[in-house]
Amino acid sequence: MSAQNRPPQPALGVLLVVGSCLSLPFGAAVATMIFPELGSWGVTGLRVLIAAVVVLIIARPRLGRWNRAQWTAAILFGISIAAMNGMFYAAIDRIPLGPAVAIEFLGPLVLSAVLTRRVADAVWVGVALIGMGLLGVDGMVGAEGLDPLGVLFALIAAGFWIMYIRMSARVGAVTTGTEGLAVSLAVGAILLLPFGVPAAVTAVGDPKVLLLAAVTALLASVIPYTLELAALRRLPQRVFGILLSLEPVFATLAGFLVLGQHASGLRLAAIALVVVASVGVTAGARKRRGAGPEEEPPSFMTGSIPVVPD
Repeated sequence: MSAQNRPPQPALGVLLVVGSCLSLPFGAAVATMIFPELGSWGVTGLRVLIAAVVVLIIARPRLGRWNRAQWTAAILFGISIAAMNGMFYAAIDRIPLGPAVAIEFLGPLVLSAVLTRRVADAVWVGVALIGMGLLGVDGMVGAEGLDPLGVLFALIAAGFWIMYIRMSARVGAVTTGTEGLAVSLAVGAILLLPFGVPAAVTAVGDPKVLLLAAVTALLASVIPYTLELAALRRLPQRVFGILLSLEPVFATLAGFLVLGQHASGLRLAAIALVVVASVGVTAGARKRRGAGPEEEPPSFMTGSIPVVPD
């Protein structure tokens, strides 16, 4: 059965997104441990390079059969992977993990608000947005203020996250299995070679750094990208975007367990809001299972604002 004709599986899609949200922030937390040796962009380049090699070996894409639409989608997806991750890692090199994720999450929140036309979904977007705002306030009123350049990097990452969601869905629609992901990661790795090659040379000389880089690649690239690509084949993009509100929750957990970043009462209140929003949109998706699959929004390349019909 082709990706276009596969029946929607919202329950499995939700589990896949949760798995991605759990994996990504722990990978980011591990990545910060090797920033002093490799730099944030060096870690990004090495991480994407390792992930590309692993997924290419697993997928073994048959590129001779690819058409122009598949190549275009994979290249644009690769650009979004390189830019989004590079900017996010540059951000968490300057500001704490929790606030950085909260700011970056403005990207999928904006996408969800654009894609939805249901009042209930708009309410859940609003609840999640309030939670993100509280996480941002918590970062600003804490013991240390947020570095303005770090905030700017996180905002740029948010913009590329929108592109990532759109192009990930497009790649999932025009390719099968993980072929599209493999090619996209390879594109991202090529774009980041000026940073990744020097980082790889440094890492080879230090087994501990190399191990942490490999763990980062697995947790922050291979696992979440594979899960998200599969999830976007089973969930509407707007539902996928709102479900990503779980990520700041796990980012806070990862910051506490790995980096020793404690959660204040304000941050815990924000976590409660994003959990409520996630439960709400998940329940809504399950209720609509019998309504039939939603139409695929217009391609990112059209430049139009996508609207999911009722």
